[in-house]
Amino acid sequence: MAAVLEAIMLVCFGLSWPINAVKAYKARTAAGTSWLFLGLITLGYFAGIAAKFVGGTVNWVLIVYFINVAALAANWLIFFRNKRLDHARMTGAAA
Repeated sequence: MAAVLEAIMLVCFGLSWPINAVKAYKARTAAGTSWLFLGLITLGYFAGIAAKFVGGTVNWVLIVYFINVAALAANWLIFFRNKRLDHARMTGAAA
């Protein structure tokens, strides 16, 4: 039952990443996006994954962690793309 509850938490939390990625992609700016926030969330996911291995509780829930990490990675890519677009707008360079 604990694994099911952990998976539900991860799915609920993880649904926000694709939504955020689409919003950020359409916005075409990194304004309002915090690299520190993304970094802390990334660290948290990797800590959760490590806890599964250290605690010997490697199970199917690990798949949900990896799906969330993949969605978070997309957010990182869009963040850096948007930073580049912001820089190009500020300098007048073509993106």
